[in-house]
Amino acid sequence: MEKEAKILLVDDEEAILHMLKTVLQKEGFVYIDTCTRAEQALRLVEERRYDLLILDVMLPDKNGFELCSAVRQRTKAPIFFLTAKGTDFDKLSGFAHGADDYITKPFHPLEVVARMKAHLRRTMGMAAPAAPPEPKIYDFGRFQVNADAAELIVGGEQVDCPAQVFSLLVFFCQHPNRVFTKEQIYDHVWKDEYGLFDENTVMVHIHKLRQRIEENPGQPKYLLTVRGLGYKLVTPGRQA
Repeated sequence: MEKEAKILLVDDEEAILHMLKTVLQKEGFVYIDTCTRAEQALRLVEERRYDLLILDVMLPDKNGFELCSAVRQRTKAPIFFLTAKGTDFDKLSGFAHGADDYITKPFHPLEVVARMKAHLRRTMGMAAPAAPPEPKIYDFGRFQVNADAAELIVGGEQVDCPAQVFSLLVFFCQHPNRVFTKEQIYDHVWKDEYGLFDENTVMVHIHKLRQRIEENPGQPKYLLTVRGLGYKLVTPGRQA
């Protein structure tokens, strides 16, 4: 269950750590570790298995983006940034370094909790509408998706795919040639029980997915934009 998740909070502000830990404990979370330095965070990640991590960008001993990259090499767990650095460039840098979500300060603690629960439901196998039982392996010619093994094969080689990007891909594979709006995609993939919608999250993950499955991400042939409507994943023989 999501409240059994092991959480790591990394921030150089002790007050932020205390406030977040208190809120999470009130929400029923039990396993919460905190630290203020990147070096300490890396040691903890090496020693323990975390289900979700929240990082700050501005840490005293290492840039938070660098820490995120190092953590991503060690775990597929969702990684959040919770930081005062809120420019578009900062957000894109966060996602480029492996983050799954990016929240700027000041923030509402319950929004953070809501986003955490949405990610944990997905990554920890929380109850969700049953997916079609067949096929479990989706073949699009250039790439194949093994939903059970969480594997993406492109051109005969396995490609690393972060958890949320893979979830997005499987969702499209289950509904080929069907157009979905950004809101529908967010609702189905992130399953946010609080009704929150983050268009930027969808667009960034679409971009990440195209980088993995398309020969030329700038001119996609599989994951297409339907202007004014949304996106669709087309089957072989129906590419634009």
